[in-house]
Amino acid sequence: MRNLITDVDGISVGQAEDAGIVTGVSVIVPNCPVLGAVCVAGGGPGTRESDVLAAGRLVFDSVDAICLSGGSAFGLAAADGVMAGLKAQGRGFALVPRPGVPATPIVPAAILYDLANGGNKEWGDTSPYARLGRQAFDAAGEIFALGRAGAGYGARAGLAPGGTGSASLVTNDGLTLGALAAVNSFGSVRMPGSDAFWAWPFEIAGEFGGVRPDPGLAFDPEDWGAAKANPSPRENTTLACIAIDAIVTHDELQRIAQMALAGMARAIRPVFAPTDGDVLFVISTQKKEAEGSRPLTIARLGELAASTLARSIARGVYEAERQEGRP
Repeated sequence: MRNLITDVDGISVGQAEDAGIVTGVSVIVPNCPVLGAVCVAGGGPGTRESDVLAAGRLVFDSVDAICLSGGSAFGLAAADGVMAGLKAQGRGFALVPRPGVPATPIVPAAILYDLANGGNKEWGDTSPYARLGRQAFDAAGEIFALGRAGAGYGARAGLAPGGTGSASLVTNDGLTLGALAAVNSFGSVRMPGSDAFWAWPFEIAGEFGGVRPDPGLAFDPEDWGAAKANPSPRENTTLACIAIDAIVTHDELQRIAQMALAGMARAIRPVFAPTDGDVLFVISTQKKEAEGSRPLTIARLGELAASTLARSIARGVYEAERQEGRP
């Protein structure tokens, strides 16, 4: 279809950027509360409301939106703007609804570090992120920009420009998966000595250029290619959200999230390092019954989620490079 996470029915995405600050926000907005899970894999993460998605929590099945933002810890305020938009629509969790008492929107969020990218960060007493979060929420729809857009607007991927990518997949039995990634990685997304992406085996229909490695290509296992030479703590992060429409339990969704992390490892080398803040959210709209035995179904969904995430990471960098003039 669109080859975007919005191919999952009921999912919208909104994005906003500030060109002067060189930062942005991406918001994944389901049209009703959904089941959510999270995996935090990097050594320097920045998150908000991630604990509510753990097993045994009250609201893991009441997620109203996922917010991904630049700005390091300042960017966590983007969720305030998203919550304001949801509140205006009357959305949120209320244990016992009462007149005059607003429901509380559930908006797990994560941030990447783009404070050292040359933009004007002198914003005074009030950071721009609540404003950007609300603008992104208000812009939510089925079509959105890739590359230098949203949370990946001011990002880098090793020595290459980073960006926001997305991809989707429909299974043979009609289930739909989609991924969105904001790539600001320490590691490289391309193989050393080649223009081929690490994720090339999973590419569909030339979606990130169709380049394949030379059959005789060999490289030093310690050669990371175009990775950052001197990474600093919390400057290196890939944020992602995967959406599925399969009916699953929370434990099953958590297993899918853990398996899907492999998609980052397929697309970026190295990843999950001490300096990385890698975070992956997975949500389910719970609309379609999956066929087959449960363990095999979850294994299949986890593997497909991983490959779809790898594609979205490569696509984000590929589109950002095209916008910067790379052929």
